[in-house]
Amino acid sequence: MKKLAILLLTGSIALGCQDKNKKAKEENTTPADSVATQTETVNLPEPFASKSVENYSKIIGWSAGKMPVAPDGFVVGKLADSLDHPRWIYVGDNGDIFIAESNSPHGVLEKISGKNKSADRITLLRDADNDGIPETRTVFLKGLNEPFGMLIIGDKFYVANTDGLMVFPYKTGQTTISDKGKKIVSLPAGPRHWTRNIVTNAAKNKIYIAVGSSTNEAENGIDKETRRANILEVNLDGSGEKVYASGLRNPVGMDWAPGTQTLWTAVNERDELGDDLVPDYLTSVREGGFYGWPYSYFGQHEDPRMKEKNRPDLVKTAIVPDVSLGSHTASLGLVFYKGAGFPAKYQGGAFIGQHGSWNRSVLSGYKVVYIPFKNGKPSGAMEDFLSGFISDASKSEVFGRPVGVAVAKDGSLLVDDDGGNIIWRVTKK
Repeated sequence: MKKLAILLLTGSIALGCQDKNKKAKEENTTPADSVATQTETVNLPEPFASKSVENYSKIIGWSAGKMPVAPDGFVVGKLADSLDHPRWIYVGDNGDIFIAESNSPHGVLEKISGKNKSADRITLLRDADNDGIPETRTVFLKGLNEPFGMLIIGDKFYVANTDGLMVFPYKTGQTTISDKGKKIVSLPAGPRHWTRNIVTNAAKNKIYIAVGSSTNEAENGIDKETRRANILEVNLDGSGEKVYASGLRNPVGMDWAPGTQTLWTAVNERDELGDDLVPDYLTSVREGGFYGWPYSYFGQHEDPRMKEKNRPDLVKTAIVPDVSLGSHTASLGLVFYKGAGFPAKYQGGAFIGQHGSWNRSVLSGYKVVYIPFKNGKPSGAMEDFLSGFISDASKSEVFGRPVGVAVAKDGSLLVDDDGGNIIWRVTKK
């Protein structure tokens, strides 16, 4: 019985998920159910319909005069360059822009980037007059451990390292933190999915932590995935931890749909089932919901590699995600546009940074896409917003790789390019 209890508490299997999913389906009140007709039309090939291919992109950098391409009516410029693997962006209420510069020292990212070190710092950019040229650029925090998500709540600055949630004393406007901080939540570190994103709710009394799996399909055993492939919820002091949602292979970007109390996440799905499996996705997050990993994908499509250790009782509860984002696109960044300045069609919609494929014969991703929303739900087809990152697809050459997306105080869209070491700024003409 003790062994069974441990398995039921592992990263992708949260106790209570089955009952909560069943109740939500019976009540038919969830955001995921309300757009089920969209996701049910996604046609998926059979597993291994095509060969699994390793196709790592080669980053060649941006030559003079080259930059990404935005739709007509927008202008692309550099907010900052010469960074060291800028991975995530956080914008404070006063307009300060914080950049987490970090990198995984192992695995896929090392192969793609050619780097095996991490700057392990947060850089502060302050563009007080909103002209796209920061007047202040300082090292805000250093000596971190693969930092990623950041939050300011009151007089506290939170940083999600790969191995834990840190909190530091903070005063609005300060340009550096020298305090050593305090770890309030220990988290399983790396190796495969090392990023730890964090967001808070409207009441600012909870923190949500995205923790990806350590493997592709739990090949090292589900017992090694404890507290992983989850979104965790904790109090501001780190207490009261619970699994908010599970079965999410690698949830990274998180944001709340405008005008709702619904959390959404961009999820990087599993590899090695072929060119067109499995689609990454954008989904509303149902509290207590189970999203399939590792037993099934995109709802109740069973992963054949789990045949000998499958859990049909869990598979039947797996929630179909709301929007397919394409296979192997490495969809990581997510922000809903809540700013001013962009045309009406973009208000309330979702921008998603696609870091780009390594497990596909032809490169996919390597762009920022946009999905329109209406009344807190997807209302139209996905479209390219910021492209031009691929230099030569036949040679798998790229100029850079977009990751995090954020909306600046002036309404411009910020995109960090951890391949080109640039923060791009997109404004309306």
